Amino acid sequence: MPLQIVRNDITHMHVDAIVNAANSSLLGGGGVDGAIHRAAGPELLAQCRPLGGCPTGSAKITGAGNLPCRYVIHAVGPRWQGGGHGERQLLASCYRRALELALEYGCQTIAFPLISSGIYGYPKDQAMQVAVEAIGAFLLEQEMLVYLVIFDRKAFQIGSRLYADIAAYIDDRYAEEHADRPAQIQQRLRELSPWKSAAAGSLKEALDQLDESFSQMLLRKIDEKGMKDSECYKKANIDRKLFSKIRGDVHYRPSKPTALAFAIALELTLPETRDLLEKAGFALSHSSKFDIIVEYFITHGCYNIFEINEALFAFDQSLLGG
Repeated sequence: MPLQIVRNDITHMHVDAIVNAANSSLLGGGGVDGAIHRAAGPELLAQCRPLGGCPTGSAKITGAGNLPCRYVIHAVGPRWQGGGHGERQLLASCYRRALELALEYGCQTIAFPLISSGIYGYPKDQAMQVAVEAIGAFLLEQEMLVYLVIFDRKAFQIGSRLYADIAAYIDDRYAEEHADRPAQIQQRLRELSPWKSAAAGSLKEALDQLDESFSQMLLRKIDEKGMKDSECYKKANIDRKLFSKIRGDVHYRPSKPTALAFAIALELTLPETRDLLEKAGFALSHSSKFDIIVEYFITHGCYNIFEINEALFAFDQSLLGG
């Protein structure tokens, strides 16, 4: 998928470029900056010296020394001063400039740390929001695989209020699931009854009752929404090659995260989402945290897939996309 949030050490990422959360001197420092310089070896510092530093909000590119990538893009984020000194604009500028350099140098894959969220003191939940918005906006226009690398769970936060709201929503639905289980079983039996009668007839008659496939419904929905294919798969955080497979195969069966990603991209209502999922052979269940979190965002009218993936990552769930 075009944007992946992963837990890893950024110096171990096998990508075309990694982004260093550098200081304005570009001569190394602590945190991520120090770790990257140590892993790259003295060659990285030698390449940085002639650059003459870098202003806050911008980025410069060098080779990668001993790192398993081709380039290091040194992005200088802002120090947190309470939020009233243009920090958000400067941080967003870091991500944009780094992505522009990656594009200019022909990179197809790039890995970012959460810039400014360490010793520079930018609140982690706000830093994550800026990162996701800036990267998401870029990916709506360009083709690139972007990793947002989180070193450990403690280094990742979403807004405490959002986290609490989602946690409460999950708790309510889990309780509802267990309370309603007998009724759900009866409903499922009623849903199966038409197939009993179909089995009594011929298999051909049952097969003749099949309606449009997932692929057919998806393409119809795209047309109904007046969207371009590229707009849809980018908003769904889906790779272009995967979308081509879906378009080219009327019987294509996507994974559940892929099917839900398209529902989000198309901004479908909850009943419409259930219909699309059914075409892929899936259903939403209140026994799944993954399903409940996605349902939470749909019912609240939030269809930003990158924000949804932030929440899924925070709750240690699979991410939406292909």
